[in-house]
Amino acid sequence: MYTGILPDLFKEGKGVVAQGKIGPDGVFRATEVLAKHDENYMPPEAADAVSKAHAQSAIENTAKTLKQ
Repeated sequence: MYTGILPDLFKEGKGVVAQGKIGPDGVFRATEVLAKHDENYMPPEAADAVSKAHAQSAIENTAKTLKQ
């Protein structure tokens, strides 16, 4: 049983990694809950940086083409 506040990333039916202990009453008490995601997941900050790098590359390639 986890009593903390979970971010929106945690939804019904999604996988998690929980660390904790099973108490004498048989209830699992998590001390830490981590989101589990697939290998395609990219944090928003990283996705934004990749997008900006692709856009900059496209601008540079267009400029090179126009110079020719």
